[in-house]
Amino acid sequence: MNTAQTKKIKDYMATSLVRLAPQLNVYDSITLLIKHKISGAPVVDGDEKLIGVLSEKDCLRILANGSFHDLPAGEVKDYMSTKCFTLRADDDVFRAADIFLHHNFRRIPVIDENDKLVGQISRRDILRAIQDASDIKSPDAFPSKYLSPEMKASLKD
Repeated sequence: MNTAQTKKIKDYMATSLVRLAPQLNVYDSITLLIKHKISGAPVVDGDEKLIGVLSEKDCLRILANGSFHDLPAGEVKDYMSTKCFTLRADDDVFRAADIFLHHNFRRIPVIDENDKLVGQISRRDILRAIQDASDIKSPDAFPSKYLSPEMKASLKD
């Protein structure tokens, strides 16, 4: 990938996101994570400004704190991570890849110049950028000794 072809976060980020309010009951947020099959979600205030992220790992603290048996456990703001790495839509995908390589995050919120949430980039989104850069989109490009016909068929769109 040369500089002229460098893709931006905005080319791969998701913009339709489950957003959590800080005052939402943490058990309700767990239900949303499970329902939408996501491992975490951004937490925004009434102005859509990012104030944190609630991940599965954050939710595990409910059990670790022993509060599982003492309902209610609290609100999202009691469990969310407030120190978040963020990116801007015009950042390049290399910046996101670097953060993913050095941290255990699965997703990074994308904010605008006013700290408002505009999207989210995930590890899988960066894999799509790699795929686009490599032009290896056909399952037939992989040696057959590594992928069975069934596996190749599952890779086709």
